[in-house]
This record gives sequence, C-alpha cells and structure tokens, in this order.
Amino acid sequence: MPKTDRWNWYVEEFAPTEQHQHAVSKLFFSGESAFQQIAVLETPVFGKMLVLDGDTQSSQGDEKIYHEALVHPALAAASDRREVLILGGGEGATLREVLRCPDVERVTMVDIDGLVVELSKKYLPEWADGAFENPRSRVIVGDALAFMRESSERFGVIISDLTEPLEDSPSNILFNEEVFALIKARLLEGGVYVLQASTSAFHNASLHAKMARTLRRHYRQVTSFSHHVPAFDTEWAFLACSDRVDVAALDAASIAAYCAKLRGESFFYDEQTHRRLFSLPLYLRRMLAAQGDTFS
Repeated sequence: MPKTDRWNWYVEEFAPTEQHQHAVSKLFFSGESAFQQIAVLETPVFGKMLVLDGDTQSSQGDEKIYHEALVHPALAAASDRREVLILGGGEGATLREVLRCPDVERVTMVDIDGLVVELSKKYLPEWADGAFENPRSRVIVGDALAFMRESSERFGVIISDLTEPLEDSPSNILFNEEVFALIKARLLEGGVYVLQASTSAFHNASLHAKMARTLRRHYRQVTSFSHHVPAFDTEWAFLACSDRVDVAALDAASIAAYCAKLRGESFFYDEQTHRRLFSLPLYLRRMLAAQGDTFS
C-alpha cells in the first residue's frame, strides 16, 4: 500500500493503466489463506471492505446493492424457493438476503475458503447479520465442485457468488461447460440459476459476454442485468438462467408481492429497481448479441 503523510492507500488495479485508490483508515487483517490473499480494511468513504487477491469484494457502504441484486430477482421469479444453494458467498451477505424470504426452508452455502468465513464473522458481522447461526442455514466449508458431484440434492434456486474466473482465482475451475452442466443437473425443473458475471462497462464487458454466450448452450432463457456498484468503480453484471422463466419479464405486481414478504427493510431492490436492472444500454445489448468466445 502506498503511503502519504496522512494516509496509507489501498490501490486496486483494473488494468496496467487504470487504478482506483482508497485511503485506509484501519487495517483489520492482511494475510493469505491456502487459496487467496485476503485483506479486511476500513476506508473513510465506503467503511469496512473485504479484498481478495487485490480486488474489492464488498464494502459496508454499498454491499446491499450487489447482494440484493444478486439474490432477489432470481428468488422473486422462482416457482420453488424452499431449497436454495449458494456457491461461494463467504462473507455471509448473500446468505443473509436469501434468509429474508420466509418461503426458504433451507439454504446451503458452500465456500472453499474457511478463513474468509471466519474473518467475516469476526470483522464483518454486519454482512451476515446472524445468518450463519440461523437454523435454516447449512454452511459447508469445502469445494463447491465436489459438493455438486457428490450430492444428489436439487434446488429451486442456485446462486453463484464466486470470484471472477481469472487464471489465478480459486473459482476458475468452476467456469466451464462441464460445471455448467453439473449446476443445471442440481437445479429443479423450471428453477433459476443466477450468477455474478463480471463487469459490464463499455470497456470491460468482454468476460461477461463470454459467460452469457456459454450459458445459452444450457438454458432457454439467459438474461443479463447490471447496475453500478460505487465501491467497484464500474458497472457490475449478473446473469439469470432458466428453462422456464424469463426473469427480466417478471411483472411488477409479482415483484411487489414478493418484496412485501421479505423480512427487514430493503435498501436497493423493488419493482422499479427490477426494471432498471434489466434495461441494458445499447452497447451491451450489441456485445451480447455478437458472436465471440465461449468457455470450453
């Protein structure tokens, strides 16, 4: 971290020519697990932050934008919400949002990095807000790929809250045709698979488009949606996949009825936000329609 007379700085490098700098007011933890580098720190603007391999994962100030967007459109559209599977999600905020829906009878979370889970419990308890201790939660520290191969359980909603599939990421092996087929085999007929799907600004949406093109081989409906996440300093994208339901076409009355069920107060998601999430800019629609690379 570079140092000035007043601040230490956390520098997130997006590319060799692009950086975002955060002044660090407190460093809670900096170290390495068996899988990745981990830092938990605090900044004056965004509050506490979780950083993995030098990339911001979530911030206290705006994590609900990301986590409500990832969870609630899929849950609102699903016909069966009783059993939900989360792949990744170590800080517990995705788990928290799923548990806000009273229709969910059990949510299984599988994350490979137990140190991230423990550090989140210790330093970021607001993220989970008691979700780890909820009797409807089943938290497994282990390999999500092994879990899906060894289990015959099926889920009405599967949520992938994994890090991006970069070459040095522990989640890289979970982004290929074999794994996508395995995920679908764990999804109930007509269920919804939703995943965080990288950046979607005009200059950095190529990986997102590659994910979308690959998933179209597996699902009749593959729909992109996105929103700006301030702590990420870019537009962030998601994909909703199903053979039966077009999550983008969910009507306002159904979304309002779903939101009325949720426990606690939402920060970001409702029927108006849903429309905005799925109203993509022209450049992104063109990229998604174009031919290009896929995962093998």
